[in-house]
Amino acid sequence: HITNGTTLHFSKGIQMAKRFEGKVVVITGGSDGIGLATAKLFAEEGGQVYITGRRQEMLDEALKQIGHGAVGVQGDVTNNDDLTKLYERIEREHGKVDVVFANAGMHEIVPLEAINETHYESLFGLNVKGIIFTVQKALPLMTSGGTIVLNGSIAGSKAYPGQSLYNASKAAVRSFARSWTNDLKERGIRVNVVAPGATETPLMRGYLDTAPGVEEVLNAGVPLGRLGQPDEVARAVLFLASEDSSFIAGHELFVDGGVA
Repeated sequence: HITNGTTLHFSKGIQMAKRFEGKVVVITGGSDGIGLATAKLFAEEGGQVYITGRRQEMLDEALKQIGHGAVGVQGDVTNNDDLTKLYERIEREHGKVDVVFANAGMHEIVPLEAINETHYESLFGLNVKGIIFTVQKALPLMTSGGTIVLNGSIAGSKAYPGQSLYNASKAAVRSFARSWTNDLKERGIRVNVVAPGATETPLMRGYLDTAPGVEEVLNAGVPLGRLGQPDEVARAVLFLASEDSSFIAGHELFVDGGVA
């Protein structure tokens, strides 16, 4: 930069402030896919990241990828004892939670005539019950101005055939964000939903590689002509969790290439 004929030099050591420096971030289902991609970005932005997952070996591998002192706590969000263990550890180590990304969930295609109690209990147990108690048990530790992001889906709005249970579970997630925004407004805690479309997670990639033609059909239904990437969803989560979205609450942000 030239000012009055003088060249000003800036040190390469100067860095932009990190958005989540000093913040404690909880991500359920953080050992792969969207959860892992989001954990990496929060850690790079200075957050002290805690991830959960059911399988210890996947957690261990995820922590190697995340780095930055991230912590993995093995557990199942449908088990309240596991959630209690998670938050008790965070309370001992930091005494607060600033951000919750309630990400853990499952997708299942079950036509109406085939639904049984097992399908209902497993899907609603993870996608609905797991979300409720992940958030509820975080509240005693959450700081004023904290943020909660719930992982929804465009399926909550699109009502895809053959997966009414899944669609309904994600519609519930959207409703939680709207209701909890009002419930928590006196504490200054914002709640929003990120709603991905078809996203190329390792699980999705594995399915597509064994199902010739399906990827082309999916791409044809997306105005942008392709699947989303986990990093693209992760960046939306960080936006909703940051001060960049300070006047956004109870909102569902589609990250779907225009499908919804």
